[in-house]
Amino acid sequence: MDKPTNKERAEHIIKAIACICDFVANVDGAEFVSNIQIQSAVQYQFLIIGEAVRYIDNSILEKYKYPWHIPRSFRNFIIHEYHEVKMERIYNATQNLDELEKLVKLILKNEF
Repeated sequence: MDKPTNKERAEHIIKAIACICDFVANVDGAEFVSNIQIQSAVQYQFLIIGEAVRYIDNSILEKYKYPWHIPRSFRNFIIHEYHEVKMERIYNATQNLDELEKLVKLILKNEF
């Protein structure tokens, strides 16, 4: 099986962000914290984002001002420190995806 291209990985990020937005639409923080299905679905999409960012060529990412280490670190935190993940933190992250989405769309437009 071929590994995804940089373009495909950027597209995966956009799709994951769309999924997260769908999953938390009309869901407040309290409901999120009490709903393990939504939590699991959202966390999985954050894993996709972090993994995709990890494997997009740095030569591409370096052209765009963004703290790319954050999605990578967030992915690692969810995977390796799963027992300490605070769902409030995950929910807050769902509310702060606009900048990443805009930037990845710009990368798709400019680079591919």
